[in-house]
Amino acid sequence: MKKEKKFVIIVFSFLFANVLLAQNFNDALRLTDDGIITSARSIGMGNANITLPGDLSSSLLNPAGIALIKKGELDFGLNFNSFKNDANFFNNNSSQNLGSTKWNHVGFIAPFPTTRGSFSLAFGYNQLKDFNRTLNFNGFNPNNSSMIQDLAYYNDDLAFKLALSYPLYDKNNKYLYDTTVVRGGLNQSGNISQKGGLNSWFLSGAMEIEKDIFVGATLNIISGSLEKTQNYAEEDTKNNYPASVLLDPVEPLSADFRSFYTTDKLNWDISGWDLNLGMIAKINENLSAGFTIQFPRTYTIKENYYVTGESKFGTGKIWDYDSGDNKIEYDVSTPYEYGVGISYQDKNYAVCANAKFTDYTTLEFSSGFNNSTRNQKNQQIQSLMRSIINLNLGGEFFVPGTQLILRAGFMYKPSPFKDDPAEYDKKYLTGGLGYNLTKSLQFNVGIAYGWWKDFGDNYGNGESRTYQTIAVSNLITTIKYVL
Repeated sequence: MKKEKKFVIIVFSFLFANVLLAQNFNDALRLTDDGIITSARSIGMGNANITLPGDLSSSLLNPAGIALIKKGELDFGLNFNSFKNDANFFNNNSSQNLGSTKWNHVGFIAPFPTTRGSFSLAFGYNQLKDFNRTLNFNGFNPNNSSMIQDLAYYNDDLAFKLALSYPLYDKNNKYLYDTTVVRGGLNQSGNISQKGGLNSWFLSGAMEIEKDIFVGATLNIISGSLEKTQNYAEEDTKNNYPASVLLDPVEPLSADFRSFYTTDKLNWDISGWDLNLGMIAKINENLSAGFTIQFPRTYTIKENYYVTGESKFGTGKIWDYDSGDNKIEYDVSTPYEYGVGISYQDKNYAVCANAKFTDYTTLEFSSGFNNSTRNQKNQQIQSLMRSIINLNLGGEFFVPGTQLILRAGFMYKPSPFKDDPAEYDKKYLTGGLGYNLTKSLQFNVGIAYGWWKDFGDNYGNGESRTYQTIAVSNLITTIKYVL
């Protein structure tokens, strides 16, 4: 194997969207995609209750709802999340599960005496979303395709250092490009584990500015983290590259290729802030309408990533590679979000619905790269994304003669990618119940079950693709104490 390469190594972390964790539209979308975590009451109603008297979840859904609360209260909520991914990879099926439990909100609401109308403040902690994801796949790729070929095509140092590719020169000994003798026919396997989430400390204020007209605002100071580990392997299980084949023509120990293994690790430290405004108008005693504006969130990402690799040969030789820590900092700015809602409330029941418009083409990397790189990333977002409208429906029923409240709801979140079929849209069925333990103490539980399709490419476009069926469950329990 030659010890020198006569070309400038391109920093690999910016080249590959799926393999080497480059910053791309998926990273920006991870921060922008709506979370569903609220309170047990709200999630039980499909998060559709933006015009009803609320609880701490109003700070997320519509801060004007805080002005409808007439007594002070303390709220505590716990969220259990389960993520299941059933993947099909070259007709081989595999399943992977990941779960977590976390406090999802803690805080208080304090109404203040007024001569007219109402005025309330709320302060506390919210879990905005979780990043829990997992994937496992294993199958034989019979095509002329491998990550080794992809790495060689981009002249990536990882393949070269592992004796999987070699440089070509012209007659004047000038470097041309890298190549490899590998032509697919390898077993491919891997797994991805992703953990973390976004949290906020919030301050909300709301008031009745005119009779039956309520306005509110929430300021969120956001923090979060992401830990993502991706393992990937290619193995010559059918001996397509026997002892007679050298992967590097000048390195005898590169004969009888057995396996290639790489691990990518990514860590984010996230900070940011946002502002959410809302309004509720009581049309009559039973009917209310509302409007919300979520201003763009600005996230600062401090990223640390590294890549390791290993190759094994039948000669007994093992090559390894370690990129060391690579750090970068950049900002992501999310779109405006506009919501409208309506509700009808009677003595024993309430029904509600809302819709939210988001133009994902305005999602952007706002700083952290040179102008050319940033423009390329943002143009990719604009070419792939679209505008969507999320829909939420829900209701609750007060069982006469008891302290029991029953709830149900539905959430529909279209895929933000252009031309995605309906099975890629996220659908959630929700339900829950509440029970007044005493005049001051209420217990609530809410559950949401979501399902959708997805796919992922290990490299290239459709050359090594996992087809995924995803099911997500969130179980939230809330204790509310009325002061």
